[in-house]
Amino acid sequence: MKKNKISKNWVNKQRRDIYVRQSKVDGYRARSAYKLIEIDEKFKIFKGGLSIIDIGAAPGSWSQYALKASKNSKLISVDLKKMQPIGNSVQIQGDFTEDKTQEEIKKNINTKVDVVMSDMAVDTTGIKNIDAIQTGELCKEAMNFAKDLMKENAYFISKIFMGGIINEIVADGKKYFKEVKVFKPKSSRKDSKESFIICRKIR
Repeated sequence: MKKNKISKNWVNKQRRDIYVRQSKVDGYRARSAYKLIEIDEKFKIFKGGLSIIDIGAAPGSWSQYALKASKNSKLISVDLKKMQPIGNSVQIQGDFTEDKTQEEIKKNINTKVDVVMSDMAVDTTGIKNIDAIQTGELCKEAMNFAKDLMKENAYFISKIFMGGIINEIVADGKKYFKEVKVFKPKSSRKDSKESFIICRKIR
């Protein structure tokens, strides 16, 4: 009974959510597209002819926006789940934290990349500090992978949850990049600890 009540609450919340409704109008696969749109509006990341890696891409709304905002760009989308095709993107299905998946990504890169973005998060436990730590570890994994593949002025974007190991993540960012910002888009739900770390200019 409790599970049914939670499910009904989630459905009602989705119906009231303006970003869920707008995503259907704009053709995006998920409301998360608007988080990336806000990040791009603030930091001016996407333009034509980029090389982009999208980690934790499913269902694909970040990849959709990246291709729309970056004409003639090369995009690699990576996720555990199988995704519907998105333009001319290369899709890799696999666990990003495994070496074989990371090697598969590298095989599909023939130049340094301009943007590495990650919307990865663990399946939440309901214990916010644990969720923040575990999602933070995914961010650190993505950052550690990205730093050796990026052009000098490249951007790294990743989901984080405030609390947990946020200070450690920011410290790592400052070690690898010259510019590090933490940003919470308006489209990120108010009751969520979700934010994003945006790093630029590899050291």
